[in-house]
Amino acid sequence: MSAKHNEKLRFSDSPKRVLVTGGTGFVGKLLVSALLEDGHQVTILTRSPEQAGQLFKGRVNCVQDMQNLPPDYPIDVVINLAGARILGWRWTQARQKVLRDSRIGLIQKVVDWIARAERKPALFLSASAIGYYGIQKIGDQTELNEESPSQSIFMSSLCRDWEAAARSAGEYGVQVATMRFGLVLGHGGALPMMLLPIKLGMGGALGTGKQWMSWIHIEDLLRAIAHILQLTENPAAQHSLKPSYNFTAPETVSQLEFSKAAAKVLHRPCFIPTPAWPMRLAMGEQADLLLEGQRVVPENLLASGFEFKYPQVESALSQLCS
Repeated sequence: MSAKHNEKLRFSDSPKRVLVTGGTGFVGKLLVSALLEDGHQVTILTRSPEQAGQLFKGRVNCVQDMQNLPPDYPIDVVINLAGARILGWRWTQARQKVLRDSRIGLIQKVVDWIARAERKPALFLSASAIGYYGIQKIGDQTELNEESPSQSIFMSSLCRDWEAAARSAGEYGVQVATMRFGLVLGHGGALPMMLLPIKLGMGGALGTGKQWMSWIHIEDLLRAIAHILQLTENPAAQHSLKPSYNFTAPETVSQLEFSKAAAKVLHRPCFIPTPAWPMRLAMGEQADLLLEGQRVVPENLLASGFEFKYPQVESALSQLCS
């Protein structure tokens, strides 16, 4: 999905200087494009400055290391989206270190720069994930909001430490909020691979099929970021900025319900189950990301007045598959 196909997003009433980490990823590319379209100056922290510069046709400033930014470099807002891919390699100790360093280590470098900065950013928005809440037992109907506890498993501790690293920017007078992303639906990320078996007529339950799926349309994710930036510009609303926001649609569905909705949109059957044991054998603990779930609700976004454009999964999938 190209940002130009969406409604024009309004992030602020005045031009901002925004530092984006992870700006060349699935979400980052669309966010940077939307920020540029709204008239903001964007700096991207990236391991490949030349590639990023070409991607955005020279319209962004690129920096390879926060050490390269002088203390007088003006930044109004930091949006952190960086992090190595969770799904894929087994979570060995070495892989866990990569996942932690790409999140917590990178944020620490950003916060170290904020400590040196002559003029501090007003806002630090940092990505996290609903993995924070751990896994929910099959059949548990409890809705998890931003106050719900985390668990003592790897993906929970990763998210907890990720968020704590971001919150350390608050020591320098920066407003900090974390964005706990659910499954992001768009023409990138996990959705194309999830739709492939359905397109081939092999869709169905994954494991029990009863595990909760908490998701968000990419357009609503970008709109929610813009919404939070606007909240911080409203003097009456500044003190109501919450520490965390669940970036998930109001409608949670089971994995089988999600597959059935996708099959309906794609005009395909949905009756072939995939057993859990081969996935657990191949993926180890990270199979829980697919076979277990969380019923996460966007309580803080809704309370702040945010209105979802795609609150239901069938309408979201219809837009993306049309």
